[in-house]
Amino acid sequence: MQLGMIGLGRMGGNIVRRLMRDGHHCVVYDNNPAAVLALGGEGAVTSQDLADLVRQLSAPRAVWVMLPSGAITEAAVTALGDLLSAGDVIIDGGNSNYKDDVRRAQELAGKGIRYIDVGTSGGVWGLERGYCLMIGGDRDSVQRLDPIFKTLAPGIGEIDRTPGRAQRQSTAEEGYLYTGPAGSGHFVKMVHNGIEYGLMQAYAEGLDILKGVAQEVIPAERRYDLDLADITELWRRGSVVSSWLLDLSAVALAEDPQLKGYSGHVEDSGEGRWTIMAAIEEAVPTDVLSAALYTRFRSRQDHTFAEKLLSAMRKQFGGHQEPQKG
Repeated sequence: MQLGMIGLGRMGGNIVRRLMRDGHHCVVYDNNPAAVLALGGEGAVTSQDLADLVRQLSAPRAVWVMLPSGAITEAAVTALGDLLSAGDVIIDGGNSNYKDDVRRAQELAGKGIRYIDVGTSGGVWGLERGYCLMIGGDRDSVQRLDPIFKTLAPGIGEIDRTPGRAQRQSTAEEGYLYTGPAGSGHFVKMVHNGIEYGLMQAYAEGLDILKGVAQEVIPAERRYDLDLADITELWRRGSVVSSWLLDLSAVALAEDPQLKGYSGHVEDSGEGRWTIMAAIEEAVPTDVLSAALYTRFRSRQDHTFAEKLLSAMRKQFGGHQEPQKG
């Protein structure tokens, strides 16, 4: 299939590469000419601006926007709304607020333009591992673009099939799922990221306790010098707490056992806050998720080993760099 891609950063560029590997044709644009040129050298069709990108697509067009949430995505969607025609589709694969998706879908529907929101998880590893896709919006357009989503998703792979699912007709076990109307994809991804905060915090605090048992305040007979790199590697094998986040923690600790390359400053990308706001609206208690979010706020004031590990995990799965000190 043919797809336009706007935004060729860490994830956008690799999404294009994964699609082209499977025979799809991509027309690309980014405000960084070097990123456009690089993908052009790999087989993508390049464009000079949004209008040029739209001109090179065949109707019905599909354009994927992979930009930071907020004003930059809003501007791109608005511009595309003026360039595209009835029957065309805009896909927002970033981390937009689901309420913005609902509004955009309604506004674009007046022009006959379809809107799809795709919560995309996979980070810098998605090119090889595939992307977990949570898809909301116009059902007919989602079905038409199924070959795109199928290529991007991981597929069943080597993961054991869940007992009791044999009779269920769903693409979930292939790593992508239509979740419902506009906004539902990003809503599911928002809560996914809120859970991610809590999981990361649990690993970080637990490993901080393991590190702290070597302190002199602990009686000598109960003082242990534990190798955290080996312990995380151990837990990856047969433990009930094994996970990809634990895998990434093991990688980070193998590379830098004391995490000297991290200050412990941990950013939040928005979804954690939105998850707590949704929980408040629904009157759902979220003790763990809210505490994990507040820890990220505190990390910008003083830093513990746990926060260094949080920062290390963010770099491992998403390529997130700590802010440079001024």
